[in-house]
Amino acid sequence: MTTEWSWEQIAYHDGLTEGPAWDGSGLLYNECAANTTYRWDPQTQQPVIWRSNTNAANGMTFDRSGGLWACEGDAHRVTKINKDDPNAEPEVIAGAFNGETLNWPNDLAVSSTGRVYFSDPNYTSNPSNQPHQSVYMAEHSFGGAWSVTRVTFDTTKPNGVLLSRDEKTLYVAESPSTADQPKELRGYPVLENGTLGDGEQLYSFGVNRGIDGMTLTTDGLIVATAGNPNSGPGSMIYVFEPSGLVRSTHLTPAESPTNCTFGGGSLGDLFVTFSTGFVYRATGTGMTGHLAFPARRY
Repeated sequence: MTTEWSWEQIAYHDGLTEGPAWDGSGLLYNECAANTTYRWDPQTQQPVIWRSNTNAANGMTFDRSGGLWACEGDAHRVTKINKDDPNAEPEVIAGAFNGETLNWPNDLAVSSTGRVYFSDPNYTSNPSNQPHQSVYMAEHSFGGAWSVTRVTFDTTKPNGVLLSRDEKTLYVAESPSTADQPKELRGYPVLENGTLGDGEQLYSFGVNRGIDGMTLTTDGLIVATAGNPNSGPGSMIYVFEPSGLVRSTHLTPAESPTNCTFGGGSLGDLFVTFSTGFVYRATGTGMTGHLAFPARRY
């Protein structure tokens, strides 16, 4: 079933926008190629530069305590940003695996225990740094250092990652860029030590553009960006049951949505970024976001 939402354009940039993250009173998002993070304030209705020299930062997310994490693709690393001084040098969480530089970290999710799951694909024309394109887990080891563990062994180009409400499943967008490879939403069981069990295909987009980014509702629904005007049903927001059943689809007002998150005072607004540089807010969705931070205000 497709229902109508109310869409409002809140920003436009020259290049791809990504990584929307609601900070409690405004929206942070990245213009990747411009190496810039913007903050949009609903009071002024204007985006302002919040962080520069981001190393083409892509996915961002907050943890339960309000810490901000980012995938910095051009620096081949995952970082924790100083929110009080965003242009200060960030803490590096992960930059290598087995002694070799990571590919281009793309998206991430942080568990309630502080484990950081991130995807490491290569969507560039450059050779990969790793012999595989996988999802990893970074966690504190003894002494406060971070250790990096590979947790998927069947992905060819993972993109968006998202933890389920009970944190027992990691949803992964398997989104290969070649036309002959199927694009899938997969679910991987999270084991007690944080590693993942065997993945299960929850939904297949066939050869059409699959999921880029995802966010979660308080009902445990998966809200995902997918599609483009060149194949399939077009540029869409998909709402999935945890099983992968499609609950609803929603045409977007711009082409090729890249990522989404909920925000607003009651976390009922959906913010969506696009490869065409747009940032939109959708209201009247009938859903409420389940975010690690901030807590929902009723």
